[in-house]
Amino acid sequence: MDRVPTSTVQIAILSLWLGAAAFLALAVAPALFAELPTRTLAGTVVGRILPPVFYSGMVTGAIVLALQVLERRGWTWRGREMAGVVIVASCAIAQFFIAPRIARLREQIGGPLEALAADDWRRASFGRLHGISVAWLGLAMIAAVVGIALAARAGSSTNQ
Repeated sequence: MDRVPTSTVQIAILSLWLGAAAFLALAVAPALFAELPTRTLAGTVVGRILPPVFYSGMVTGAIVLALQVLERRGWTWRGREMAGVVIVASCAIAQFFIAPRIARLREQIGGPLEALAADDWRRASFGRLHGISVAWLGLAMIAAVVGIALAARAGSSTNQ
């Protein structure tokens, strides 16, 4: 039986994770904010969905990285290795550093964010943390796209 090329496995797992992350960011979250009765409820639901996306991103990045190290029999600071590292780091930062700060801030607020005055520091802090979380997820998604492109290029060069 022929061995499945590393690049093919990487394309598959990166595509699956990227699809899930994009579906959450582009379809699920906007639908929840549009349809649920309060933004607070929508934020709570999205907050419950994000950890599996971040954890699976960490696993995905680690698999890409491990496959590269095993295939090359060593570490290099380029290409798909870096895509894997960026995915792991971005998802870990969002999950372990940003998400807990958002949770603590929500506890401090104690009610709907919309009830706070527009110039309340907690509302501004929440907006800033939310933006940072989105940016880390976006960076991980960009790294996944780069990883897919690099794996596709590597796969096509070995098939020629």
